[in-house]
Amino acid sequence: MSKPVVAIVGRPNVGKSTLFNALAGERISIVKDTPGVTRDRIYADVSWLDKDFTMIDTGGIEPDTKDIILSQMREQAQIAIDTADVIIFLVDVRQGLVDSDSKVADMLRRSNKPVVLVVNKVDDFEKFMPDVYEFYNLGIGDPMPVSAASLLGFGDMLDAVIAHFPEGSNTDEEDEIPKVAIIGKPNVGKSSLVNKLVGEERVIVSDIAGTTRDAVDTKVKYHGKDYIFIDTAGLRRKSKIKEELERYSIIRAVAAVEKADVVLLMIDATEGVTEQDAKIAGIAHERGKGIIICVNKWDAIDKDDKTMREHTNKIRQVLSFMPYAEILFISVETGQRLGKIYEMIDVVLENNAMRVQTGVLNEIVAEAVSLQQPPSDKGRRLKIYYTTQVAVKPPTFVIFVNDKELMHFSYVRYLENRIRDAFGFKGTALRFITRERKEDEK
Repeated sequence: MSKPVVAIVGRPNVGKSTLFNALAGERISIVKDTPGVTRDRIYADVSWLDKDFTMIDTGGIEPDTKDIILSQMREQAQIAIDTADVIIFLVDVRQGLVDSDSKVADMLRRSNKPVVLVVNKVDDFEKFMPDVYEFYNLGIGDPMPVSAASLLGFGDMLDAVIAHFPEGSNTDEEDEIPKVAIIGKPNVGKSSLVNKLVGEERVIVSDIAGTTRDAVDTKVKYHGKDYIFIDTAGLRRKSKIKEELERYSIIRAVAAVEKADVVLLMIDATEGVTEQDAKIAGIAHERGKGIIICVNKWDAIDKDDKTMREHTNKIRQVLSFMPYAEILFISVETGQRLGKIYEMIDVVLENNAMRVQTGVLNEIVAEAVSLQQPPSDKGRRLKIYYTTQVAVKPPTFVIFVNDKELMHFSYVRYLENRIRDAFGFKGTALRFITRERKEDEK
């Protein structure tokens, strides 16, 4: 079952980012080299008791503003509301109940999503509780006091959040149907692809300001086999604020990728691969999903015998962190190679769930070690005792060694390449965990 999504929503300056960072812990400030992981992270994986969920931070909502940046933030928050399973509605005890809070509450009521009302900046429960009760006037449930800055009141708040998580909402039958998320920048052709695959036109975005269409799961049968496409069509409205548009597509992508087995990353052939494509791809890569890169609008490109190779090289260069991803050049407009998408989805699904026998795996690793000696440091050389596969989706391997400090990243990459040469694993990330085992435990 996919991880639930929790969105933190509220007007500006009530402490949303402070709460988000506090819940996400110190992991949020870590900057990895993986594209898609930046300092300005708007999503994080959080665990409470035995529940894991994905949390989304939103820009502050100013319901009636004419200011373009604030109205963009409102729209972004609306997308978070649409994609969330549970909403944390954050208000500020020190500013008290203001008109904007009531308007945000109205917006949340219309969403019909479970809402947990959280009153922030309650650093002294005894002193501030009378002010907390004022928020009952919002008519959106019991207000829960917390202090994001002092880490107070989180237990009760998280208990209330996870109480709303759907229990076993996916049936076994649904779980067996492959789920495919279509992600990418706005206006790259995601909605057109879904419509073409489904074979019917559907309304994507209404013209009423501030409303967006929820991500819709669509079941499709192709050659007797069922697939569920998770449609995350980008906004059609024009925006002068590029960064905000990026945040929209990232919020949509996170929620969709969580639910998916395979991800189709759509790239516009006329624009080429961009840094934002890398950010969105990074989300799927981090979560170990099967990945197919669909280069759309291929019919609009002037081609010679080198064009496809040049485009492929450029994609591999920008998305160098996922060299395993399959690449398909398509045209939604003309229908070129759309049938190949299903074929490739099946291959990637199979590879993402592939298991390799321990004996065969160790033969490959032993051969790799004999061809290229493991690294050493100060006279001590890395020894690899054995390797075993412990999980699928993505395929995950544990390598037992004498000293994991000696296991250099480049040697893990070398072993990964040898394993891929032997077993394929096209379209899927591989995960490697290094464990230390003393000589006498071997």
